[in-house]
Amino acid sequence: MSITELKPRRRADLRNVAIIAHVDHGKTTLVDALLKQSHVFAAHEQVGELIMDSNVLEREKGITILAKNTSIRYHGVKINIIDTPGHADFGGEVERVLGMAEGCLLLVDALEGPMPQTRVVLRQALELGLMPIIVVNKIDRVNARPAETVEATHDLLLELARNADQLSAPVIYTNARTGTATVDLRHPGTTLEPLLDALLTYIPPPLGDADGPLQLLVSNLDHDNHIGRLAIGRITRGTLRPGQDVVRISEAGTGQRQRITTLLTVEALQRRPAESASAGEIVYIAGLPDIAVGDTVADADQPEPLPRLEVSEPTLRMQFSVNQSPFAGREATTSSTSRQLRARLERELQTNVALRVADGATADIFEVSGRGELHLAILIETMRREGYEFEVSRPAVITREVDGERHEPVEECIIDCSLDAVGAITEALGSRGAQLQTMRTDAGSGARLTYLAPTRALIGLRSLILTLTRGTGVMSTRLVRWERWRQLPPRTRNGVLTASQTGMAVAYGLQGVQERGQPFIGPGTQVYEGMIIGLNRRGGDIDVNATKQKQKTNMRASTEDATVKLVPPRQMSLEECLDFIEDDELVEVTPKTIRMRKRILNAGDRIKLRKRDLAS
Repeated sequence: MSITELKPRRRADLRNVAIIAHVDHGKTTLVDALLKQSHVFAAHEQVGELIMDSNVLEREKGITILAKNTSIRYHGVKINIIDTPGHADFGGEVERVLGMAEGCLLLVDALEGPMPQTRVVLRQALELGLMPIIVVNKIDRVNARPAETVEATHDLLLELARNADQLSAPVIYTNARTGTATVDLRHPGTTLEPLLDALLTYIPPPLGDADGPLQLLVSNLDHDNHIGRLAIGRITRGTLRPGQDVVRISEAGTGQRQRITTLLTVEALQRRPAESASAGEIVYIAGLPDIAVGDTVADADQPEPLPRLEVSEPTLRMQFSVNQSPFAGREATTSSTSRQLRARLERELQTNVALRVADGATADIFEVSGRGELHLAILIETMRREGYEFEVSRPAVITREVDGERHEPVEECIIDCSLDAVGAITEALGSRGAQLQTMRTDAGSGARLTYLAPTRALIGLRSLILTLTRGTGVMSTRLVRWERWRQLPPRTRNGVLTASQTGMAVAYGLQGVQERGQPFIGPGTQVYEGMIIGLNRRGGDIDVNATKQKQKTNMRASTEDATVKLVPPRQMSLEECLDFIEDDELVEVTPKTIRMRKRILNAGDRIKLRKRDLAS
């Protein structure tokens, strides 16, 4: 029998489903509740919350960064659950794993309704033919409006659906925090069984022929200290066993025969060895040291490639370079030479499919491109915690040439805030050249502002929104189109205060700093010449000696030293530093410290360069 004559069959004992949602709509909390109610934990285990968010940065920031797999069993059916990130900057994580599922749970907040990332991920899921189930979560929220949310979600489905079956998506109402679900708001739920019943009814079983030649598309990679590199993917066709001979089909073509050494499947949160796995199952395989995301693992005798993963292009670029500050090497626990940085970035490319790395102007500089500020900031923070130290430049927008004209990405920006913050936000967005599209208020003194703005106008906006709204504002964005480059209002950042001497900052020297502006450091901080230590009250940069000691004389008043009063320094996060710096400045990132500095540290050299630029 030829391959074309083989008839795929559906596996009734299996379901593969992805959970997609916007940030903070309760996706990870719902997965927690599903795991707990499926009794995968022993009675004595203390599992806590955010079970799937095992990454330290995920727990600190309260968002899902990496796509992960888990599974539960319900009425004899194994349900593979793919937990996906909700932030637009990590859309590459979502795009590569949706192909492993046949259906999706579209999680929508009962108060906020569909948000930008909801639209982005839902479009990708529907284009792949996934069958959706609408899950309206947080129905217990004050001012929740589930009826309006369902109507808005149906409108979104009507706009994005690819076939009629996708329009008949069922609606389930949940409270993930309490672990309840219902199909009718008049009858409160007690468990999540209505959601699981709908999942078995409406999500189709995976389709595949277990007897055909093997095909598996690698959607993700992981690493085990004992086994080595693990490739993760769903078996599209055939059956896989440990010891089986396969070939890897990459962009370069079909490789040599290799042998599968380990085959694992997921049961709850554990990977368990399996004697075999057939079409439709999501598996972990080892034995292919050079495997990469997007490669096909195929039968050694009848290799056939699957279509490679296509991921949207990056929108922001920044330079990573070797740390050349006077304090270089003091804190690094990992060698941070150009060769080591290159190796680390190339290793990141193996799993971070939305990232791009290219050589810079010199051997010590690398051009790193990503989806957005947070995407790049997470990479920087991860490398910093691994012990690397390096310098990064201000993010710059990636442009395209269309018909001989320069085009830039334009994003839709939605901001949820209180009514008393609308004025400040409108002024801030207007000064950046953003265009207000709609404004909506609710009965709870809340407002939703929708803007269209070039990506470069939104750099650093997230931290500014948190400041203007005292930490209560929520901002979300999505890329909508590319437009012709246009002039934006000029940035009006004041000058900076830079250290003129190397040493330790003291209270007496910092008193002179705060007289000229807002300090970024406190007493006891080590500084070097050219390091940015404060924000000037006026335009133009000023060199200040923060290490200046008070002269000791014979004439002293007993209470003279008690008059030195310092204001608390402004603490700058990594994202704030990336937005704050100008093109002639850098952010120095080390395992313990984040500093800002001038590219040219010597003040005299900076003045000479400025005069030369004016003369030319």
